Amino acid sequence: MIETLCLNIQSQTFSVVSIPAISDHRDNPHNVIWVDVSDPTSRDFLNLAEEFAFHPLSIEDCRSGHQRPTIEEYPGYYLVVLYEAELVGPEDRLELRELNMFLGPNFLVTVHSRPIRAIARVQRQWRGWTDRTEQHGAGLPAYLLFDAVVDDYMPLLDLLTERTDELVDAIFADLQPEVMREIFLLKRQILFIRRAILPLREVFNLLLRREQTVFARETHAYFQDVFNNLLRVGDMVDTLREMLGQAMEAYMSVSGNRMNTVMKRLTSISTILMSVTLIAGIYGMNFERMPELGWRYGYIFALLSMIGIGCSIYLYLRRIKWL
Repeated sequence: MIETLCLNIQSQTFSVVSIPAISDHRDNPHNVIWVDVSDPTSRDFLNLAEEFAFHPLSIEDCRSGHQRPTIEEYPGYYLVVLYEAELVGPEDRLELRELNMFLGPNFLVTVHSRPIRAIARVQRQWRGWTDRTEQHGAGLPAYLLFDAVVDDYMPLLDLLTERTDELVDAIFADLQPEVMREIFLLKRQILFIRRAILPLREVFNLLLRREQTVFARETHAYFQDVFNNLLRVGDMVDTLREMLGQAMEAYMSVSGNRMNTVMKRLTSISTILMSVTLIAGIYGMNFERMPELGWRYGYIFALLSMIGIGCSIYLYLRRIKWL
């Protein structure tokens, strides 16, 4: 489905444009057009190629989907691929939604197969920034959309950081096997976020180098702001990766220490029982001439010897903190 929003800079009014009239409105330098294509069909791609004269390779890349976050330069426009991230469902499953953006001097075309939360929010925000559109053209809604998508990563990473802190506390409070599973789950989510974020640095590096003057020079200050936010998000991702790595090391260390403690206790108990069993084994031998066997107090002496040796070993092991 294609939805078209056209802003006339002179009158500062928005209007909905039919698909066949897109090219006519695009040729007017006083118009800025935002075409949003959701769940595109083959006919939608044909309409885009016809109305905007997009290169067949850019249409093919957009049609195939599952692209790496990147930017491709074509005559008169850029094709940018990025991903919006969100935790969905009761199990907080990480969902990355692909967004393809065709960026031109006075047009912005967004193509996505799944709903993008930022689009409706940015369109409302753009309506309040009409006075700046004349200076920045389609670079203004493009900046607002970039900024919204990148900024949405920050609260998501804050939430993952809080969960990491909770896991660290759980490791030292009550070590459970589920903690390791949660750590691996968070590491997997961070890996996917990192794959979606790091390539965007190259996207903004190319936009800021201005190898193709699609947008006005003043617009690049806005792109620089998004780039700075992107660096912050990248730093948050790297910090969280380190925290999860340290949490995993802490889990293994605590688990190893607890295992050592258990082994010490089992060894201590075995030592006590072996000492007691030694006496019982000696007097359990079937020799005829054993002096203590005929002694009246032999049984009591053997029991007291067992108790004495066992208690002595127990006190020694307590002193060296094995028990």
